[in-house]
Amino acid sequence: MKTDDLRIVKTRPLLSPAILAEEIPLTDAASTRVYEARRAIEAILDQKDVRLLVIVGPCSVHDTKAALEYATKLKPVADALSETLLIIMRVYFEKPRTVVGWKGLINDPDLDESYHINKGLRLARRLLADVWRWGFQPGPSFSIRPLANSMQT
Repeated sequence: MKTDDLRIVKTRPLLSPAILAEEIPLTDAASTRVYEARRAIEAILDQKDVRLLVIVGPCSVHDTKAALEYATKLKPVADALSETLLIIMRVYFEKPRTVVGWKGLINDPDLDESYHINKGLRLARRLLADVWRWGFQPGPSFSIRPLANSMQT
């Protein structure tokens, strides 16, 4: 009698981060933007920069086209207020506290419980790349932890 993995229907290997980064690379300009935004956030948190850090955006992204449209509308506002505010676009791809229902773009990109996670990873990476290309700094849900770790030195 089978007693292990009773609720698992099938397994599929996840796309490796290296392959995803190769498929959708971070450009030099985007890399510079990420670095500069992280330093600016550190300076604000360390009170070396008097600006206010403002993280705005949707609870969770389910429509990448709408998210990119939001970024293109938020960018000019962020630029106009950049002397007093550092505006970061919140880009949340997961819903970790959701027990019932949709689990987020990465886990269920088709919103149909098909769980095409590799497709979700690609959609998420593509959206971040597109927002960076527009010259704006997104703040994905997984970006805060490395930043917090880097500030503990």
